[in-house]
Amino acid sequence: MEIVETAPDVDVQPEEYMRLLGYPRGHVLEGRARELSEWARAWYRDHGRPWAYARLAERVRVRDQIVELHDAAFTSARLRTSLDRAAADGAVLVAVSAGEEAEEEARRLWEAERPDEYFFLEILASAVVEHLATTTGAKLCAWADDRGMAVLPHSSPGYPGWDIGEQAPLLQVIARDGSPLPGPLRVLPSGALWPKKSLLAVFGLTRQVEHVRRLTELVPCENCSFRACQYRRVPYRRGAANVLGEVRLGRVEGAGSDYSVNARALRRWAGERLSLDVRDDGTVEALFRYEGTTCTNLGRPLTFHYAVTLGPREDGYPIRAQRCTPAPGDTGHQAMCGYQREGERLIDAIAREQPLAGRPLGAALSWARPSSHAGCYCEPESRSHKWGLVLETIHYALSTRDREGRPTAPATGTQERT
Repeated sequence: MEIVETAPDVDVQPEEYMRLLGYPRGHVLEGRARELSEWARAWYRDHGRPWAYARLAERVRVRDQIVELHDAAFTSARLRTSLDRAAADGAVLVAVSAGEEAEEEARRLWEAERPDEYFFLEILASAVVEHLATTTGAKLCAWADDRGMAVLPHSSPGYPGWDIGEQAPLLQVIARDGSPLPGPLRVLPSGALWPKKSLLAVFGLTRQVEHVRRLTELVPCENCSFRACQYRRVPYRRGAANVLGEVRLGRVEGAGSDYSVNARALRRWAGERLSLDVRDDGTVEALFRYEGTTCTNLGRPLTFHYAVTLGPREDGYPIRAQRCTPAPGDTGHQAMCGYQREGERLIDAIAREQPLAGRPLGAALSWARPSSHAGCYCEPESRSHKWGLVLETIHYALSTRDREGRPTAPATGTQERT
């Protein structure tokens, strides 16, 4: 079985594009944002060269802590657990890409100091990759259903539980026997792919269809947005947009500082997710609301609150206290694999972490923290990554307020309290 597509359909659904852009569900683009969205779609329609490739793995074996694909061994706990629980007896190897053209154009836009166009095209390319993975998965579901099999949720290097350093051997397995892929793709020394808007994935296969139906976390349908699928077992239930996962690196204008996040994202997060309360003595109480999804259990929505206490402006806004906890009423955090292993010990550990306490708020801009876009809180790297983004958003909001000399008000019009 082999799928080779050099001109696949990339009709990205508007709601999926909006989700990746970070807008709330049901939001309607207007004005400049709508123009940029339409421009990005038109550019990619005329110049983009997406492609998709899939083929059946010749040999799949799970033993000890290893997953063997062909003659290569992988140490992904996530993939191993999925294959083992479903009694999988096969797998499909997949590579998809939005193409090098979009990457080159995005680079040109950034160098030409056109960050808005850069951002919308970058996010569209991300949406294209998600769309290709989804439609390829739908084709695999059709192929498997005809043969009395079920397809499992895919896993990729870089996902929690799978070291990104295993991208290179996986690409070698996918492109073995000298069969050329439909487009250029290579692994950089860091483990990242080039073009970066690409994905390598493994979809498990099992003949234990009824077993999979009982274990709903092994059904990929809840995370699959393919509307026309006739093999759907459960409804599509994608969680709230994980806006913190869509980070675009680079220098931005604003407070005269280097942020790791695009200025548009900072403005949106400061306006929609952050409330600030400046007290009479100059101290600041900040509350940031993070909405994301778990990386396992089909992406369960979760919400965390970040409470930060800062000293006065004249002291450099020193960070006096930090605390991250699940929002009142949140149950999504209980679906995280880390929580299922450690229970409330994990939540207590998260609440105790204060990575920059005692330092000026500006230290967040030079903090060499790990980069991890995982939506969950299971690993310290993903928690540090989120803390950095939260502190950058607070810094951006306070710097904007100080420059413009205007009072600070809660984003929602009512003060939030933890």
